[in-house]
Parts: sequence; structure tokens; C-alpha cells
Amino acid sequence: MKSTLLGLAVVVVVLAGLALNRGDGTLTRGVTTAGSQFLQFIPILAIAFLLMGLVDALLPPDMVERWLTDASGWKGLGIAWLAGVLTPGGSIIGMPLAAGLAKAGVGAGVLVTYLTSLAVLSMLRVPLEIGFYGWRLMLLRVLASLVLPIGAGVIARLLAPIVLKS
Repeated sequence: MKSTLLGLAVVVVVLAGLALNRGDGTLTRGVTTAGSQFLQFIPILAIAFLLMGLVDALLPPDMVERWLTDASGWKGLGIAWLAGVLTPGGSIIGMPLAAGLAKAGVGAGVLVTYLTSLAVLSMLRVPLEIGFYGWRLMLLRVLASLVLPIGAGVIARLLAPIVLKS
């Protein structure tokens, strides 16, 4: 987390330097736009992080063990697949929710299935996609993507002992 923050800070400093160098008020406009966006997202972020904390606090360990660990088998992957499809708010809700689930002990395969389903199958995307490129291409994309989250979860289960070992 610290290295990510440091990397982002470096990018911001470089971009601010470029904007300042232009000397035409670009830096001021950029900071004003950022502040406006920040104020608009505060309520959403507050709710998302409350959601994360509450999920972590409220999920009983025995339920996590039975339904959401990698030992839960296909059942856990199926629940994660469906949850990703149905999560409202897209990534702004889904990412903090996934963080809360990870803290609660949800398995890596289940989390990857959820995040992949959220990214490629979220129901929120369907109306937008129909509007942009029509229902036929949307349907083709959804049908072609149905198994991707499960496949990603299975691969994550296989890789987790290697990648996540302490």
C-alpha cells in the first residue's frame, strides 16, 4: 500500500510540475476539478468503507468457512459469481466489499471470482452497453464472458499457495 501511495504521489508531482510549467492556469484548474470530484465522491466512499467494515465485522467465521473459502468448492465460486453480477455501484462498492471479505477470511479463488464477475458481468453495464453498441453485441459479450469469472477463480485457487505464501 505504501509503495502504491508513493508511486501515485510521484505521478501527481510530475503532472503538477508539467501543469505549472505551462503557466496558463492549468494547475489551478486541475486542483479545482480534483477538489470538486473529491467532494462529490466523499459520501460514496464513506458508504463503501462502512460497507467494508461491516462485512468484515458481521460475517460469522463458520459461515465464511462453509460458504466462502476455497474449501467450499463450486458453491463458493457460484455465490461469488452471482454476487459480482448483482453488486450495485460497480467497482466503487465492489472493491471495498472485496477488501472486507478478504479480511473476513474469504478464499482467494472466491475473491477473484467475485472481482472478475464484477468487472465483466455486472448488470449495471448492460443498459450502457445496449445504448452504446446494441443488444446483439452486448449479448455476445455477456455469453462469451459467463465462464471467465469461474475460470479465474479456479486458476486463483491453484496459484494462491504460490503467490500468497508468507
